[in-house]
Formats: sequence, C-alpha cells, structure tokens
Amino acid sequence: MDKQFAHEPENKRYVLRIDGQITAVVDYSILGNAISFHRTYTAPPQRGHGYAGEIVEYAVNDVEKTTEFHIVPMCWYVDEWFQAHSDRAALLTR
Repeated sequence: MDKQFAHEPENKRYVLRIDGQITAVVDYSILGNAISFHRTYTAPPQRGHGYAGEIVEYAVNDVEKTTEFHIVPMCWYVDEWFQAHSDRAALLTR
C-alpha cells in the first residue's frame, strides 16, 4: 500500500492518496489570518480505517510548520479532532 499526502493549494485542499487513488480530503478557505477547514471527506469504501484523521493531522502539521494562520474548524470532524488532540489547541488561537 502506497500512501501519499499532498497539499494542493490550487484546489485549496489536502489530499491522501492510496495506491494513486484519492482516499481522503480536507478542503479549506483562507480568511485573512485564518485557515478554515470546512469539509473532510473519505471515499466510502475506505471509511473506518482512520484515513480522515491522518489527513487532518497532516493538514494541521503543515499549517503549523509553514504558516502563521490560526485554524478555524468549520467541519464537525476537524472540530472533534481538535477535541481529541487538546495539545494542539493553541493553533486555534495563534
């Protein structure tokens, strides 16, 4: 199994591909000094394997390392991810 994570700024999304197929996506919008994650999607046959969590973690790590944005979790999944990873909460207000 070949996993590839990517940031596609031209499409305003983060993508996880497995064996070349899009498996999970986080869509975003940039609003001033904030990045709003507004949709998380996992392909139906791939649900239940933790791929949404993996792509959210990748996106959060990328935002933290490469920008000064604070994160606005508009998607319920991203909101729950931050609740489960309270050690990352500073990204919500930086």
